[in-house]
Amino acid sequence: MPAEQTIKGLARGLHVLEALSGSSNSSLQDLHQATSISKPSLLRILNTLIRAGYVVRRAADGRYRVSAFSGIGRRTDRHDKVVEATGPVLDRLCRKVLWPSDLLVPAGDHMERRESSQIQSPFFPHPGRRDRVGQRVGWLMTGVGRAYLAFCSEQERTRILQRLQRSDKADDQLAKDAPRLDQILAATRRSGYGTRDPTFTGGPHGAPINDRLAAIAVPLQGRRVYGSINLLWIKTAFTVEDFAAQHLADLQAAAREIVDTLERTHRI
Repeated sequence: MPAEQTIKGLARGLHVLEALSGSSNSSLQDLHQATSISKPSLLRILNTLIRAGYVVRRAADGRYRVSAFSGIGRRTDRHDKVVEATGPVLDRLCRKVLWPSDLLVPAGDHMERRESSQIQSPFFPHPGRRDRVGQRVGWLMTGVGRAYLAFCSEQERTRILQRLQRSDKADDQLAKDAPRLDQILAATRRSGYGTRDPTFTGGPHGAPINDRLAAIAVPLQGRRVYGSINLLWIKTAFTVEDFAAQHLADLQAAAREIVDTLERTHRI
């Protein structure tokens, strides 16, 4: 073969990978602007790269990134593999139960939303706020925070609570009431899921809003706790007990699938 001959499709695929490697995540429009490749061609290239395991598409907003499992591209953080293992599972869970889910991971004095199926749910009541990846939520008043703290190691829980005890945020003050918090976490272990505090109305950490939602949450518990996933619903539609009776088993099965993927397939 003459030396000057090249494979145009491969070259374009590498160009797309290069563009993705320079960003934590990119929209189709971002990639179109960076590569000058038409959007129909970009979609074919991206679908090929996704099937080959080099690229993933975030469920929460449809943005693309280099897979944390690919070994190429930008340096990943410790939660990237958890996010990738979780996205497809939350998508399937939403298709089954119709209500949406989020993945929350620890981030110091708060938890951070890193994946969500809210955009897939026909019941999600706030279409203007569907892209909330990166939103901070508190530890102590949320179902996801309580699920994580109830099942993580005592050493990790102590470290988190010591940090929260120094906080002046209203939703961190429970850290200073050890007997009440111990009772809440013990009840969470008995039931197998965390719930929001009755006084919590939703919203970012330190900036509460009334989102009119309720939630149950379970930990991603394996060799360690990797994060928490929840199921959200409109508060007036079900009591916590009725919703858990219908959907807790599905949520727990999703958590087991995510942990199995992480620990058996990817060995993290």
